[in-house]
Amino acid sequence: MDTSFIRGVIPPIVTPVDDNELVNETALKRVIDHVLAGGVHGILALGSTGEFWGFPQEQAQRVLVTTLAHVNKRVPIYFGIGAITTKECVRLAKMARKEGAQAITILPPMFITPNDDELLAHFKAVAEATPLPVLIYNNPDRMNVNISAALLERLAAVPGIAGVKDSSGDMTLTAEYIRRTRGTGFRVMAGRDIMILATLTYGGVGCVASTANVVPALVVKIYDEYMKGNLDAAREAQFKLAPLRIAFGLGSFPSVLKDSLNLLGLDVGKLVKPNTSCNEANMAKLKKILQEIGALS
Repeated sequence: MDTSFIRGVIPPIVTPVDDNELVNETALKRVIDHVLAGGVHGILALGSTGEFWGFPQEQAQRVLVTTLAHVNKRVPIYFGIGAITTKECVRLAKMARKEGAQAITILPPMFITPNDDELLAHFKAVAEATPLPVLIYNNPDRMNVNISAALLERLAAVPGIAGVKDSSGDMTLTAEYIRRTRGTGFRVMAGRDIMILATLTYGGVGCVASTANVVPALVVKIYDEYMKGNLDAAREAQFKLAPLRIAFGLGSFPSVLKDSLNLLGLDVGKLVKPNTSCNEANMAKLKKILQEIGALS
């Protein structure tokens, strides 16, 4: 299995919607063009930033099909899976393969809090059901399930499980993921945008960065400068990005991202309810941050 393409900056793109909360394909193409112009190395359709929970089967498939067609093999396309049951995750993995995705990301089952053995069996079943590389998505703050370093080491030994996106915000855990799997080809990616450079310096291969929806070129600069050996420039780019990531608390996730793109004129629509945009005061704060980092004049 070739996993060399799993690297660099992969934005989990937002899913633009119309007034009926249906996928706005025209706006989706605008977002794709925006991130591609910023030099990203892949695109994740229907990740958490893409509000995967808000779309029925036909709409979710439409997001993937539209993304694949518009990108037209310019970069690899990943498909995000966040279902609870193993059988539904398997179905979605097979659908992604049929439509032409290059890889999948998969969250632990939410709400039910499975133990390590159950998680191992769950992820293994999905990996065995598809020839696509599988990226585990660790996001304990939202899932109430943490992929421990010991479990990750077991998962990395499963054929087809190619890597992990770690959004824990725990650099000790990320470093342990890398230490325990080094030399195996397993791909560790930052999922917390504030820790992209730190993950790279430990041996990670890139990031799945939601802020790359808004400022793709800035996020790519962190990666590119690090890969060229320009640590100071990479660090300055990471520092410049920080205020936008820290601003996520101004609204219900992922409102700051959609609000930012609307402020930039990309017209991505509202959030899937019950989430709503930032309030007026926080919108003013967000606008100021975008101006200070050079995203908005």
